[in-house]
Amino acid sequence: RPSSAHWAKSNLSGEYFRYKGILFPVGVYSPESIGIAENAEVQDDDIFIITYPKSGTNWMIEIISLILKDGDPSWIQSVPIWQRSPWCEVIMGAFSLPSLSSPRLMSSHLPIQLFTKAYFNSKAKVIYLGRNPRDVVVSLYHYSKIARQLKDPGTPDQFLQNFLKGEVQFGSWFDHIKGWIRMQGKENFLFITYEELQQDLHSSLQRICQFLGRPLGEEALESVVAHSAFNAMKANAMSNFTLLPTSLLDHRHGAFLRKGVCGDWKNHFTVAQSEAFDRVYREQMRGLPTFPWDETPEDASPDPDTNPDPNPGQASEAPHP
Repeated sequence: RPSSAHWAKSNLSGEYFRYKGILFPVGVYSPESIGIAENAEVQDDDIFIITYPKSGTNWMIEIISLILKDGDPSWIQSVPIWQRSPWCEVIMGAFSLPSLSSPRLMSSHLPIQLFTKAYFNSKAKVIYLGRNPRDVVVSLYHYSKIARQLKDPGTPDQFLQNFLKGEVQFGSWFDHIKGWIRMQGKENFLFITYEELQQDLHSSLQRICQFLGRPLGEEALESVVAHSAFNAMKANAMSNFTLLPTSLLDHRHGAFLRKGVCGDWKNHFTVAQSEAFDRVYREQMRGLPTFPWDETPEDASPDPDTNPDPNPGQASEAPHP
């Protein structure tokens, strides 16, 4: 079982290595561990949660942990989140664990070209959770300050440039989402966004339950909603990462579960950063369907003087914390 102690002992240097062109942090991943994930065997009832980093992975793990137990919170309150849905590509990853009960729930940040090949000829299910890349970059910047395996992010400007060029762990956000979105329409693939979970958790949960073939009654659904709420997760020691040693995650410099809101990027981006981001975004995402974060008119530019929701008339469309 990959314990946090395993990583605490390994050398988290903040250095990266490249695997088939993609950057990975030394100490948590290795070329061997990614190779094992690429070539692993898959079972037809496996469930994979796939995200680009900082897109709500742990929220989705919590949700599916609850769905698999029909809303009963005892599992999420007694087993750490990284044991409930272990990572595929880490050193001593999910595929090396003999004791995972069926259905296996596993997590991955791998881009599609590095993901477990056997999945594509199986009935195993992938849930891909996407998130507004502006919020991703802000979250990643804060996370880089407390995660010992990541490079110091430098100034916000430098970090934004690195992010837009894909010179960050797991490569380009744009390549990641464009790769996985090609799976849309396949019956063992579900694409859902962080913003949809925020806007209407209840309907989103029904979609996820239907996809997993696990319909829940109203009472069980309400329990999933209540126990996967941000404040419930933040208060749950099994889910808030406070169990990890400081050598891995330095909580003195910030919380792992920071805000859990949509649109926080507007409190961080300067107008120039926002324009630089939009230029690259438009170019990279040309021809793709629109995403929830493309549709809110307030997202057009950061307004330093106002709340993220300046027009109450559009409140129903704006993502709410």
